[in-house]
Amino acid sequence: MSVFACRRATPGTRPVIENISESVYASGRIKSKNQYQVYAAVGGLIQKILVSEGDVVKKGDPLFVIGNETSRLNTENAKLAADFADRNTNGDRLRELQGAIQTAKSRMINDSILLVRQRGLWAQQIGSKVELEQRELAYTASVNNYEAAVFRYRDLEKQLDFAAAQSKKLLAISKNMAQDYVIRSQTDGRVYSIDREVGEIVGTQSPLAVIGDAEDFVAELQVDENDIVRIQKGQRVLLTLDSYKNQVFEAVVSRIDPIMNEVSRTFTIEAEFTDRPPVLYPNLTTEANILIRVKENAMTIPRSYLVGDSVVIMENREPRKVVTGLKDYLKVEITEGLNKDETILQPNQ
Repeated sequence: MSVFACRRATPGTRPVIENISESVYASGRIKSKNQYQVYAAVGGLIQKILVSEGDVVKKGDPLFVIGNETSRLNTENAKLAADFADRNTNGDRLRELQGAIQTAKSRMINDSILLVRQRGLWAQQIGSKVELEQRELAYTASVNNYEAAVFRYRDLEKQLDFAAAQSKKLLAISKNMAQDYVIRSQTDGRVYSIDREVGEIVGTQSPLAVIGDAEDFVAELQVDENDIVRIQKGQRVLLTLDSYKNQVFEAVVSRIDPIMNEVSRTFTIEAEFTDRPPVLYPNLTTEANILIRVKENAMTIPRSYLVGDSVVIMENREPRKVVTGLKDYLKVEITEGLNKDETILQPNQ
């Protein structure tokens, strides 16, 4: 009996002539469009939480109520001051001065008549010079009294108008400050997280919640400073997510932050989906390749068949040095060292 030993075939691949794209790698996260953290404008105790995680809200909807007794008392005090300063409540003071004006005017008219009469008598050599001078002094005094009464009335009127306007302004400021204790949504969207509970004391630096668009999501990516000069708005982006294994989604660069993060030495860019997953959540991790240019009719091999940056394993299991060109997340261009009819093996096989 003869025994035949059969050698097991080793799988391999050959280069393929196809288009390949040059790209820049970036990593990041998914976030809802217009996503922002909610902060309190004033510090205080959380009295009420008016929404739950997952709720859809409209711009202006109340989210939290911050309790502050001092603000309420200030508003009530401002309201009392405004009511007291109102001209309608000071009518008696104005009417009193109006009466004084009328009295002074009547006296002035009477003294004017007496003065004219005395001058007429003096022209006829009737009476004395002293009587004429007394009538002139009386008329001058009554004119001064009338003008002083008018001045006091106008001055009081200005004071009341100023006090009323000032107290109303203070009341408006107090009411506006009171509104700061009701935290409202700044945009239409969904409440993705609530980070505080009723009874907690919060300050102006404490985030209360995260709100963003309910349906529209973007990829927020970090690009190395060495690559940022190659990035432009409108460039195509290929995205992969851990939540969607072996799937690739497309987006375009929509925003480039003009300042670098000095700690990570990266720039933040945003990419809007043109082909998006059916379900997305904020903070999902993503990896991206931003396409810079495309080369046609390039000879490529899978990146998994490349050892290091410049070696492939031939069919006879011998390593060979090659020269690479463009790379993307799946394949690499071979420019020298291999022809399209040769078979290569995957490393470690």
